[in-house]
Amino acid sequence: MNSTLTIKNVFGIVILSVVSALVVGTIIASVGLVYLPEENTVFANYLALFVGQGFMIVPLLLFLVARKEPLLRRLRIRKISFPVIITSTILSIGLIVIVDEFDRLSSSLFTPPEFLNQMGTMLKFDSFGMALFLMFGIVLLAPLSEELLFRGFLQKFLEEHWQDITRAVLVTSLFFALIHLNPFWLIQIYVLGVMLGYLAWKTGSIWAGFILHAANNFVALMFTNYDESLVGFYTWNGHVAPWILLLGVICIYYGFTGLNKTAKVQA
Repeated sequence: MNSTLTIKNVFGIVILSVVSALVVGTIIASVGLVYLPEENTVFANYLALFVGQGFMIVPLLLFLVARKEPLLRRLRIRKISFPVIITSTILSIGLIVIVDEFDRLSSSLFTPPEFLNQMGTMLKFDSFGMALFLMFGIVLLAPLSEELLFRGFLQKFLEEHWQDITRAVLVTSLFFALIHLNPFWLIQIYVLGVMLGYLAWKTGSIWAGFILHAANNFVALMFTNYDESLVGFYTWNGHVAPWILLLGVICIYYGFTGLNKTAKVQA
């Protein structure tokens, strides 16, 4: 990267992007709380979530455009082949299953904080329109913004600056986990971040990681709304059923094996 782009600059713009998203979302939610009728405040909260996630990438884009940086290269926006898409999807299925079981184990050992229940209530499908709104915001917009900011911009810079892929992935993943402001899910988010970082480095593109990120959010949204319907097939005694866990392990094996065959590390 340009020699004038320093670690201080990079972390500064990442922090600014995250903080600006929080500020914009908070302003919208506050305006809704103060000025809208009580029955419309829920929609204001959804809108705050939606706009906040989308705004996260704005400061970064303005920064790069002002510097006349090549956006596609700086943000790791590169096509991936169909075999890479398939293997990334298979790997994603396996990882989501294992991380879900880890989350269920954590919940059985430690009482989840109340804000997680409130978050789950916000993600309920009250109507078809709200379901589409949440699907777009949670499954598409949020993963895309976060992958561009963290794996596309931050991790890529750290890889080039430090010449140490492992260090770049681990530091980016830690920062990614911390900005979610959720200590209860810190380990799960960190592990997910490491896998997202690996996929970005391995394929030289944000899109493989986007598949995992979007799939993870999609499954979480489905479990929030239809968890009872999955009892007896996916879950067993409150945990992921053994046959699903076995399938997850198989998917991880074939996903990694296939990815090593189909993806080449690209700068």
